This record gives sequence, C-alpha cells and structure tokens, in this order.
Amino acid sequence: MVERILNYGAVYIGSMFKFIFGPLAGAKNLTVWETALFTFLGMMTMVFLLSLMKDEFRRKLIWRFKRDKRLFTRKNRQLVSMWSRYGLRGVAFFTPLFLMPIGGSIIALSFGSKRSQILKYMAVSAFFWSIVTSFAVHQFYDVVTHFIGAN
Repeated sequence: MVERILNYGAVYIGSMFKFIFGPLAGAKNLTVWETALFTFLGMMTMVFLLSLMKDEFRRKLIWRFKRDKRLFTRKNRQLVSMWSRYGLRGVAFFTPLFLMPIGGSIIALSFGSKRSQILKYMAVSAFFWSIVTSFAVHQFYDVVTHFIGAN
C-alpha cells in the first residue's frame, strides 16, 4: 500500500514540474488511468497555485528577472509571436508538450489572462494530453521491455 502511494506521489509531483515525468514515473507500476489521473492532477495543481499567486508573482518574481534585461530579445519575440498567433488556447494546448506547467502558466499570466480562463483551458489541455501521453508511454514501455527481453 505504501509503495502504491509513493508511485502516485511520484507521478503527481513529477507532472507538476515537467508534464511527461508523470507518465514516465507511472509506466511500470500503475495502470494507464491511474497515471493519467495523477498526471492531470499534478499539472493542474501547479497551474492553480501559480494562478493564485498571480498578483504577487507579477510584482516580485517577474520584476526581479526582468528589471535590468533587454526587452526585445529573441525569446521574448518568440513568446509574443506564439501568443499573438495562438492565444491562450494555443499556449494551453502546447504547455504539456513543449512548455512545463510552470512555463505555460507564466506565459498566460504575463499576458494578463483571467484566472478562470487559464484554469479552464489548461484543464482541457491537461485532460487530453494526460490520457494521450499515458497511453503512449505505457505502450512504448511494453514494447521496449519486450524488445530488450526484460520483465
């Protein structure tokens, strides 16, 4: 029982910081649905916590990192281009794949999106991608272990 709880915690905490870490942590010891559930919960916990700290986050953290830096950098231009091309829906869609839950939340907060909109779009994206990545990782794990002759 303790081992199962530790597996849940590994999936949950892993997906809070990098989405793919959740399915990778659960591929061996959990079912696909358990992995998908805790991956979803991990990402949404991080998004929710960052959305609660919205004003405090803007005042302290963003200001600290941006105060003596150039405004028009390549990275900033790419973020603005992505935002203008795809908006919040696109950022939410790409967050599990290319951005970390922290990164996607920071981008959405930086462009002034409403908390309810961020949570809604990130939840839809996390739901979809947690199922897709959990199934993909579980299938890939079985194929690789079969190919190399491991249990």
